[in-house]
Amino acid sequence: MSLLHQARFFITVNHLRDLPATAVPEVAFAGRSNAGKSTAINILCNQKRLAFSSRTPGRTQHINYFSVAPVKAPDPLAFLVDLPGYGYAEVSGTAKYHWQGLLSDYVQTRQQLSGLILMMDARRPFTDLDCQMVEWFLPTGRPIHVLLTKADKLTNSDNAKALRETRKMLQGYAEQMETPVPMTAQLFSSLKRRGIEEAQGVIAGWLNLPEAQKAEAMSAAEKSEPPAADPAV
Repeated sequence: MSLLHQARFFITVNHLRDLPATAVPEVAFAGRSNAGKSTAINILCNQKRLAFSSRTPGRTQHINYFSVAPVKAPDPLAFLVDLPGYGYAEVSGTAKYHWQGLLSDYVQTRQQLSGLILMMDARRPFTDLDCQMVEWFLPTGRPIHVLLTKADKLTNSDNAKALRETRKMLQGYAEQMETPVPMTAQLFSSLKRRGIEEAQGVIAGWLNLPEAQKAEAMSAAEKSEPPAADPAV
């Protein structure tokens, strides 16, 4: 069982000064208010209401931390960080300014941040605000993994096109950097439970969870095994 299934609510933060004074790695989840972010977090952690999904897009305007650790562990091994959804027009100007500042400052300055899971609706990837998020985070040199959510809404051919175009966009961003930045993408559907294991593997690897270490060790062992001898004729 993935340790992500043991994720628990830890703290809600409304100011950078209130961020946890911890040294363990963090993976942040970002996306538009209607990209299915909270639902995806719940599916990845195999829980129904870990991340609160408001019926009113844009309602979640704080940073929510979820600790990842075995049940009886005294301290977290890592954190999942649910960032405020962006791009909803009905939020007041003052609130929007505060929350956008919180969002940009966190992704650009948080040293514990190991990578960014960026969620985009597969039907409308790379809106202007999605591009802004990439441009905020890219200078950190840390990896970005895009989940193209709601893939169940598209045909197979349209999904393939969306994935191809997303990877092309990411490659364009990566080529702007002097040092290559890992930027990957996949299709994802909470409804059809598509892409869950792939996304869990990326997150576990970034957080250096025991399950990722085990998978890496098994892969290395398989590569080191000599090929089986041909049976005697």
